[in-house]
Amino acid sequence: MLSGISALLGAIRALERDNGQAVLATVVKVEGSAYRRPGARMLIPLYGGTVGTISGGCLESEVAKKAWWLTDGGETVIRRYSTATQDDDDDQDAALTFGLGCNGTVHVLLERHSAEKPLAVLELLRQVRESGQPGAVATVIGSYRNARVRVGDRLCLHPSLGDNGRLLDSALDAEVRADLQRTLTDGRSSLRSYRDARGEIEVFCEYLAPQRRLVVFGAGHDAQPLTHMAKLLDWHVTVVDGRAHFARAERFPDADTVLQVDAHPPYDLHRLTDGAMVAIMSHSYSQDRHWLGSVLQGTPAYIGQLGPRDRTERLLDEIRPHSPHLPALERLHYPIGLDIGGDTPESVATAILAEMTAAINLRAGGMLKHRQAAIHTPTPLDCSEIEPASRLTAS
Repeated sequence: MLSGISALLGAIRALERDNGQAVLATVVKVEGSAYRRPGARMLIPLYGGTVGTISGGCLESEVAKKAWWLTDGGETVIRRYSTATQDDDDDQDAALTFGLGCNGTVHVLLERHSAEKPLAVLELLRQVRESGQPGAVATVIGSYRNARVRVGDRLCLHPSLGDNGRLLDSALDAEVRADLQRTLTDGRSSLRSYRDARGEIEVFCEYLAPQRRLVVFGAGHDAQPLTHMAKLLDWHVTVVDGRAHFARAERFPDADTVLQVDAHPPYDLHRLTDGAMVAIMSHSYSQDRHWLGSVLQGTPAYIGQLGPRDRTERLLDEIRPHSPHLPALERLHYPIGLDIGGDTPESVATAILAEMTAAINLRAGGMLKHRQAAIHTPTPLDCSEIEPASRLTAS
């Protein structure tokens, strides 16, 4: 079963084959507490069910019910939804309140998509997924009356794209392009505000990461739930094993690729493992030594070695004389996984994926009840002043 961006893009392909239409709902701003962060998307076809989520289940029905009516004129609109308690909100102009007590406000961008009038952001998502290279998109989410830019105007940045559009105001266009390049360089999204003498333009600069990749060395029984769970996270999964009776595609129907590779002769693994999450769990000492020794010489994002601590240290002691330079050693986690106490293959897979996710997000993986800071890191807000000589002009 596809999930995440894979499911969204699959639904878009099916929609375009049938000349269908849809509304794309995107979370572009969050104030306070919310289940999903800016960049979460949901597709609302004219016929059929929705694909994707923009909350924990509390907003989807309301958004889907009104999305077509709200965009009836073809205009891009932003709708605000509050999860505060009903009694806390006496402002008649405030967001639609759901009374959940979460004290958050979610800003959702709604826009029409069809084969005749495709959305640039969906093409950018395709390019990011197919190329494996990140992209960035700047979306105007607020502007003052009679400004030359409108809500929904966009600039896209990706190596495969040529002309990625222009904003009507040249000064703002230059500012946003520079900030979009910084978004791509920094690898994180941000909200940016641009002001001149006439008003303020708010822009969501979104970083679009390529699909996370997982390489599993070892095709045993415990690799099967790990592969399945990783696909639920919408990761690209490759399973590698030197044993032909284990490395069979029918044993891993969820995997994108299953490779049977001899673990003894040299084999260039770095094209698979550089930048990827790696789990070494073959239950074969000689295979683990070969795979670990090779992976440690590359640039993976994470390496996890299954087995007791002293076993991995013996592996390292045998690897070092042949490969004294191991640049990825600081990314090695052993024993692999968080300490959750389970011993079934499913529990081990849960522990492994939990630690990998924590490592991606630079978290320690502890219990949330002990966390003093907010659960989610807020999207940064940066403000810029446009020089008076380049003031925005009314259309």
